[in-house]
Amino acid sequence: MKLLAKNKRATYDYELIERLVAGLVLSGDEVKSVKAGHASLKGSFVFLRDGEAFLTNAHITPYANAYNKADIDPLRNRKLLLHRKQLSHLVEQKKDGYSVVPTALLLERGLLKLEIGIGRGKKQYDKRETIKRRENDRDLARTVRR
Repeated sequence: MKLLAKNKRATYDYELIERLVAGLVLSGDEVKSVKAGHASLKGSFVFLRDGEAFLTNAHITPYANAYNKADIDPLRNRKLLLHRKQLSHLVEQKKDGYSVVPTALLLERGLLKLEIGIGRGKKQYDKRETIKRRENDRDLARTVRR
């Protein structure tokens, strides 16, 4: 699997307990644009409505060689392709107070996939603890290298 875009804020803002991989409904120009690296998951989220899951606020820049660029909305809602059991699991987790967050866009055997994480939002003190742990690990790695 090749990583095309990553949502770094997801792992910082949320304590992810589970990850799923879902397909995306995209147009041909959007697929070409994502494969060229013109996608961003920053600030995006997944919402559930009428037994379906949608990706919102993900920015996919219109493809440079597209025929009709005027009709393309880079922030449109995109449907996620999940099995019925996975959707019902997401609904149950959502009722329990968990959030569903996109974490990465992947290329798997020529198909674009979205990795989504299920987790709770971190408090401010949890975020500070994460930063401290990361800095300590970095310092330890520096000392080992010397």
